[in-house]
Amino acid sequence: MRQAELLRYLVLAAQREGNRRLTARLAGIGLTPAQSEALRILADHGPLALTGLGDMLVCDSGTNPSRLADRLVTAGLVERGPAPDDRRRITLALTAEGWAANDAVRRIEDEFYDALDAAGAQVDVSAAIELLRLVSAGSPAARALQNRIDAQGA
Repeated sequence: MRQAELLRYLVLAAQREGNRRLTARLAGIGLTPAQSEALRILADHGPLALTGLGDMLVCDSGTNPSRLADRLVTAGLVERGPAPDDRRRITLALTAEGWAANDAVRRIEDEFYDALDAAGAQVDVSAAIELLRLVSAGSPAARALQNRIDAQGA
């Protein structure tokens, strides 16, 4: 097997296993990975217009931001309201229940990241990050992630 092929399948296996573990943990609080990602984005960068949320979502490309927001609104985790700078524009913001769910998501993610940190303690993770950055460059998911990184600095 070529090294590139092995890398491809290891990335796929790691993504599937990580998603399986995260999905199982999030199910305990009634959320999907896409919903938890939307909550985290709104907690870190909200309130946001629907397009702003969509521009930062890295989750599966089949995830429709509008339907995702609708489910979170229906669940009482997110509310729609007028933008402070333009009342004609609608923004999404976390409700009190949404903030509580975000706190639970953050705890689950912290445990997940602690496990990743432990697994990577003996290797050069920065080299792996750089390789993945190069491989994903220009993709919609990489642009969404970069939008989030850029917004953190704002």
